Amino acid sequence: MLYNLGEQNSIVSQFLLELRDTKIQKDRVRFRKNMQRLGEIMAYEISKKLSYRKETIETPLQKIDAIALQSQPVLLTILRAGLVYFQGFINYFDQSDCGFIGAYRKENEEEIMINLEYLATPSLTNREVILIDPMLATGRSIIQTIDALMKHGTPSHMHIAVVIAAPEGIKFLEEKIKIPFTLWTCAIDEKLNHQFYIIPGLGDAGDLSFGEKL
Repeated sequence: MLYNLGEQNSIVSQFLLELRDTKIQKDRVRFRKNMQRLGEIMAYEISKKLSYRKETIETPLQKIDAIALQSQPVLLTILRAGLVYFQGFINYFDQSDCGFIGAYRKENEEEIMINLEYLATPSLTNREVILIDPMLATGRSIIQTIDALMKHGTPSHMHIAVVIAAPEGIKFLEEKIKIPFTLWTCAIDEKLNHQFYIIPGLGDAGDLSFGEKL
């Protein structure tokens, strides 16, 4: 299933505009803040699809029945571009177990390879998982990540939360993922270019957040 928050007018469109605009995105603090805001909005939208239970609590005046999360989702992010976006999710799911995956794109190669020497994750068995990565380009990094994560248990459902997605990446995920999953995005862009960057995209989210890497 695919949810595109950009299909309806909302403040998501304003934050995304500022992330893309080359003049505005030079303000690194503002870029990080907008990325975090989109993480919070996405966390809220995903929260509507999670499981809940009734719980009796006591206010200063009386006992009442309230609604609580059945369990906190596991939050996973791909370093380093996902860190700021991830912060928006953990602001809302502040009791969640979290995991981190090292990933990088090898120069002159199409694939984004997962560095399996760095994979820190809790057990995922029968848990709802949110995989957080700002950009869905080819989809290969996400598939490699999921393959590595399966060694730590099979989730009951995986929510893949991106800011911008390319049609090629969406198709690749639909073909390759064999567990129940939902893809969430704020925009579906036109295509990938010959270097496999999203067009029009926004550039390198990690560099814009933290500075250019060598």
